[in-house]
Order: sequence, then structure tokens, then C-alpha cells
Amino acid sequence: MSRRRRDRQQNLSCPRPEAKLRCAPWWRMPQSPAVNIPVSAISIGPVNKRDVMAASVALERKQKEFACILAFDVKVTEEGQRMADELNVKIFTADIIYHLFDKFTAYMADIREERKRAAGDDAVFPCRLKIIPNCVFCRKDPIVVGVEVVEGIARVGTPIAIPSKDFITIGRIASMEVDHKSVEKAGLGKNVAMKIVSTAPSEAARMYGRHFDHTDELVSAITRKSIDTVKEFYRDELCKDDWQLMVKLKKLFDIP
Repeated sequence: MSRRRRDRQQNLSCPRPEAKLRCAPWWRMPQSPAVNIPVSAISIGPVNKRDVMAASVALERKQKEFACILAFDVKVTEEGQRMADELNVKIFTADIIYHLFDKFTAYMADIREERKRAAGDDAVFPCRLKIIPNCVFCRKDPIVVGVEVVEGIARVGTPIAIPSKDFITIGRIASMEVDHKSVEKAGLGKNVAMKIVSTAPSEAARMYGRHFDHTDELVSAITRKSIDTVKEFYRDELCKDDWQLMVKLKKLFDIP
């Protein structure tokens, strides 16, 4: 009958070999390749206030996902549960060890999805766009033009810059249409009607034909933060060619 506290940081783990040796083999399962749950500590008996206080340390380190206790086939004291509710420490209980791991895995997936949504505006997919000369529908904010996706992925929300004009920005992609149907993103070779809306007064003043034209290439305005966000949450949505474009844009914008 055992219960475990965990913390993500390896240097914060506090294993107790002598205690582990007295426990059933299940304590090894969280760190097995099939499960892979980082463990900070392991102990015996009901979950109490002291356990909750130890787990709450993760909140001080801004690691909400690891302010958790996995309680396998043990009780949670009333005081322990009350403190967990107050401190926002999650306690997962189950009589079957795999059910316990499934609960934690689902919780981690929810946390990741929550963070992905929160970081949505910071995620900038790489793209190069070519304006189609005879498809300029509105020359000033909001700019509406037809473009060809020359490279990468055009995605709603992407900030657009013009390298050939001292990297001026003209706004973010507000919407796109293909064959009169709204789309959230468009890949290599696609021709799309694109609305670009300003996000600053300087962008609102920019006009097609005066500040830029169809001879100027449009690209994603990436930053160090946007690259890191895509790596963390959207890595699988980019193919090898997209990442190669990301590297080229990184050099173009002189991002360290």
C-alpha cells in the first residue's frame, strides 16, 4: 500500500532506496519507458497534510502539472484533502495502478492543451507568400489580396513582414479563403484570398502600391519566442521542409 509524490526536476527528486526495497515492484512502473512519470518521493500510508505541503512546492516553481500526489490503494485524510483543495494540489486515487497512471496522463494532456491554447498567439508558422498582381482587392487596412504560398504554411493569426522594405510589418492574417470557403491554414502551392488586419497604428498606415507591391515577398514575422512556442506545442504539425524554412527565416531576421 503505497503513495507517491513527484516533481519534474531530476535534481529535486529525493529517492529513499531502503524504503523502495521494501515496497512491491510497482514503484518502478512510473519511470518505466511505457509510463515515464517523474517521481520526487515515495512513502507509505494515508495521504496527509505533510504530503500535500511537500507537493505544493511545485506551485512555487510555476510547475502546476507536478503539484500532484498519486495515491495507490490508500486513503486520503480529511485534513489532507482540505489542504489540497486550498493549495490547488491534485490528488489522484485508484485501487488499480494502471488506472492511476491513466488519470495522471489524462491530466497532463489537459494541462498541455490548456497551455497550447494560451500560447496560440505566440505560435508563428513559417511561410513565404507571393502577391498575385491581379488579385488586389483592398489596398489599405484591412488589406485584402490574393497570394500564393511559395513555401511553408500560411495560418490565420500569423504576423506578416516585408523583408525587402526594411522588415516593416503590415498586420496579422485575419482570415483566408480558398474557392470561397474559409480555411485556417494553407500549405505549399495553395492560392488563397487573404485579409491582413493591422495591429498597430504604423501598420494601419501602410498601403499596397505606396509602401509595397506584388514584387515584394511577404513572410512570417517570427521571433525567438514564437520559434520556441512552435517547438514546444506544434512541432509535429511542421514537416522537414517547414523547419528548414524556419531556419532560413531565423537567419533572415537575425534571431540568435
